[in-house]
Amino acid sequence: QVQLVEAGGGSVQTGGSLRLSCAASGRTLRSATMGWFRQAPGKEREFVVGISWSGGTTRYADAVKGRFTISRDNAKNTVYLQMNSLKPEDTAVYYCAAAIGSSGFNSWGQGTQVTVSS
Repeated sequence: QVQLVEAGGGSVQTGGSLRLSCAASGRTLRSATMGWFRQAPGKEREFVVGISWSGGTTRYADAVKGRFTISRDNAKNTVYLQMNSLKPEDTAVYYCAAAIGSSGFNSWGQGTQVTVSS
């Protein structure tokens, strides 16, 4: 079983930046696809970005393309999300997720709040 712990959330103004991190413990994530999701108040959880085990392939939701960057450091068992040019509509709880095995994203962190004010 893997435990995922997010950090780095906070409150910023429009146009600001934040860097989220997701540290894993319990097992290595070297073979796992990792992702970030978010859930805004009153809305369903949505996919933000994913990264392959090697880091060679990434996929971004259209809403964040060009502003967010995902990266991973397998030696540190950590995934990062650099968020630039933040907008109020980016306000949400951000969740880190791991796809271990072949059943999709099946391990989740507890989430970290990101609030962007206008």
